[in-house]
Amino acid sequence: MLEALIWIGIFAVSLAVLIYASDSFTESASKLGLFFGLSPFIVGVTIVAIGTSLPELVSSLVAVYRDTSEIVASNVIGSNITNIFLIVGVAAVISSPMKINYDLISVDLPMLVGSAILLYFTISDDFFTTGEALLCLIGFVIYLVYIIREGQEDNDQQIDEEVNSTRFVIVNLAIVILGAVFIFVGANYTIESIIKLSEIFHLGTEIIAVTVVALGTSLPELVVTISAARKGNAEVAIGNVVGSNIFNSLIVMGVPGLIKPLDIPDEILINALPVMLAATLLFFFVTQDKQVTQWEGLLFFVLYGWFVGHIFGWL
Repeated sequence: MLEALIWIGIFAVSLAVLIYASDSFTESASKLGLFFGLSPFIVGVTIVAIGTSLPELVSSLVAVYRDTSEIVASNVIGSNITNIFLIVGVAAVISSPMKINYDLISVDLPMLVGSAILLYFTISDDFFTTGEALLCLIGFVIYLVYIIREGQEDNDQQIDEEVNSTRFVIVNLAIVILGAVFIFVGANYTIESIIKLSEIFHLGTEIIAVTVVALGTSLPELVVTISAARKGNAEVAIGNVVGSNIFNSLIVMGVPGLIKPLDIPDEILINALPVMLAATLLFFFVTQDKQVTQWEGLLFFVLYGWFVGHIFGWL
């Protein structure tokens, strides 16, 4: 019992370090993005999305290094479900309706659905190969180049004179570098504690990864999305979720997959992968009218509760 409490404490502290470091990294990286002329939505769908997805990426890399590659797909799928059902749900309940002016339907929503379908096909055979990983990375690069070009063409905002200074760039760049270091440290101990706790409680590492770790590594997205929703910045909130899920499916799977082929647990294929695909399609249809209402948010929240209960066998 004492050993379990110790490792639960280590898990909580390491996850807190991971989240705080990611938050600091993301905030400074976002400021730099605006400084270099990117629009708010592009900042949300790229810098904020990538920054808030760093816990998933780094923890997945550590998992591969520790020979527990089954954690990677579990974390990705669980995070994508959490981002849509929990994070969008909570944000919509707090700030309803969340209206979106940016044209999601042209590229971003199809890319979101496409990345989810690609993930479904690549792991449905219980294995994620190096070739499939490379394909995912190419897909993300194409998407990234497109949205950055679009953001630069559409952005007409003026850069504040206060941030237009060398000191501003140096300070925020230093925070980004320090944040990256602490993200790695936090991720390392998070994965170590997952392995130990799964042994103590006789649970599969994939079960912990698809629920507890997915929720924990999605907390940066939750904080950013709720904050943006409260301020009326629905585009940043929605852009963060869209970008994070695309990043998870293509990069968080792709980068570790280049290092070595990934094992995909049957439990995840049967009970989590179909839910992720359904969540993505539901999000696609809900955002067609360029808003997310409070009632739709409540539906997402209920579906997330069902998913967690189903995974643990409570429902």
